[in-house]
Amino acid sequence: MHEFYLIKKYFSKLSKQNKSALNLNDDVFFYKKKGFAISLDTYHQGTHFLDFKKPDLVIKKIIRSSISDLICKGVLPKFYFISGSGNKKTFSHKNLLKISKSLNKEQNKYKIFLCGGDTTFANHLSFTITCLGFSKNIIYRNKAKSNDDIYLSGNLGDSFIGLKVLLKKIKMHQKFKNYFINKYFEPDIQIKLTKSLFKFANTSIDISDGLVADLEKMINKQNLSYLIYENHIPISQNLKKILKMKKLNKSKIISRGDDYQVLFTASPSKARIIKNISKNLGIKITKIGKIRPGGEKSMIINEKGTQIVIKNKGYTHQF
Repeated sequence: MHEFYLIKKYFSKLSKQNKSALNLNDDVFFYKKKGFAISLDTYHQGTHFLDFKKPDLVIKKIIRSSISDLICKGVLPKFYFISGSGNKKTFSHKNLLKISKSLNKEQNKYKIFLCGGDTTFANHLSFTITCLGFSKNIIYRNKAKSNDDIYLSGNLGDSFIGLKVLLKKIKMHQKFKNYFINKYFEPDIQIKLTKSLFKFANTSIDISDGLVADLEKMINKQNLSYLIYENHIPISQNLKKILKMKKLNKSKIISRGDDYQVLFTASPSKARIIKNISKNLGIKITKIGKIRPGGEKSMIINEKGTQIVIKNKGYTHQF
């Protein structure tokens, strides 16, 4: 059973009387009357992170991916709660000390504060993070308009290559190894962009599951389609070099998830504003495509204008 079918069939009806739940079709709960938003994510060893050999880095990845849900909605994260399930080995004094120091660094970096949580004994390691931020409004899903431009912050694909390095499925020089592993554990979330999103974005989402999967979620209940230009999808210089050295196909890399960049749509009239904000904030923002009427087929085309098929659109939970 697909996760979205599961939600629709068994839980959506439970939230119909609660507008703040956004029909269980967005990244957050938004209580507009009181001006706050909440996100919640659970992370399991073996599914969301490989192992716990580097607890300080794993916790960084978890925290950043969690606050990314608020950031893409235009909400600055303020408070977080963390619950962990593990055993004596995973929650040893050594590991807990590393986790504590790492959380302190993340708190200082993103101006967030730990407010509580829970710990339980379990043989399987997992964490659940709840984040809260304050805002008078958010940027919703399903608010794209036909003829909107599609934009993306940062680069895609580095984290996936980092995962492949950790799995020992790709070999490269140590310099490149360090770069990609760092991008896997410490994604470049765009917190500086948060409040500026209200100046131009019609709808938004963060890239967690994968570019295509998340783009389709962003417009899933609208009669719209998309056109993406593969050669416009931004990747790092290091990834360009690896693709060339290893003779890898870009289309197989750019929708594998764990990037935590902001994907949004905006009216063509906002192009100059976006360009200026990108320059002023020092954040790479790239136009990668166009929103089209629902009667047209969604597609990704290469620089020759030929449609390409991306077999892996992104990660999906199946039950």
